Amino acid sequence: MTAAPARAPQLDPAGGAPKPRRKVALLPTTALVLGALYCVVPTLWILIAATKSRTKLFSTATYVPSLDLGIWHNIKDLTDYQDGIFWRWMLNSFFYAAVGGLLASFVSAATGYALAKYAFRGRTALFNTILAGVLLPQIVLAVPQYLLLSKVGMTDSLIGVLLPQLFNPYGIYLCRIYAASAVPDSLLEAGRIDGAGEARLFFSVGLRLMGPGLVTVFLLQFIAIWNNFLLPYVMLTSDDKFPLTVGLYSLLRHGADEASLYSLVVTGTLLSVVPVIALFLSLQRFWRIDLVTGALK
Repeated sequence: MTAAPARAPQLDPAGGAPKPRRKVALLPTTALVLGALYCVVPTLWILIAATKSRTKLFSTATYVPSLDLGIWHNIKDLTDYQDGIFWRWMLNSFFYAAVGGLLASFVSAATGYALAKYAFRGRTALFNTILAGVLLPQIVLAVPQYLLLSKVGMTDSLIGVLLPQLFNPYGIYLCRIYAASAVPDSLLEAGRIDGAGEARLFFSVGLRLMGPGLVTVFLLQFIAIWNNFLLPYVMLTSDDKFPLTVGLYSLLRHGADEASLYSLVVTGTLLSVVPVIALFLSLQRFWRIDLVTGALK
């Protein structure tokens, strides 16, 4: 019996050397697909469930959408619920996230700039302490923050929710790295020779050169505040001051006694994602995967 001839190597169409066969890494590819499904399947369920009326939410197949415009009826019912308090929650969330994100970005920029451009005693120890704050879960700080603010009468207020969000250790870390790379010391020295003060150098030179990095910090902080639940949950008691996370939770809790509210919770959850997607798409052109590369450009 003669042996089967060996298969000839695949040649490059351009006439060059044989093209090597690509090996597919099965384990990483499988993990990637499973991770994508883990993220996409719940989102797909929310999108499909929001199209169903309250009578069809539990009586039809899970991943079969409804074509009778049930989502519009759900939005109308959600708007009519308690005189449109859902949209008040939406406005509150946007206020907390936008104002808190802007103020936190400014604090992070000022702190990171100072740590990167000024030499003072204890700078390394201070930066290491701030860096350790990145490893500390924010959920651990919610109760101590509540106890501290309750001593000065700031609970159940807008400032009580905003104040703990202003200090972002990870944002300070990013701004410190970005300021060290994006703001040249020679440019600051030239400004000092021309008579510019330190505050003017920070606002006129530092903030402008740190612009792309600050957009990244703002977007991360905006999403963190938008999704924050525990801090406003322990800090607020008035329904009209709730953000979306706490408001939808209260609506879900009432749904345990009134099942028809579940469709409103699902629709509200879907609508709560829209502002975040819109913000991400509008700021996408400022997004930089490599902060240093973005600064040099």
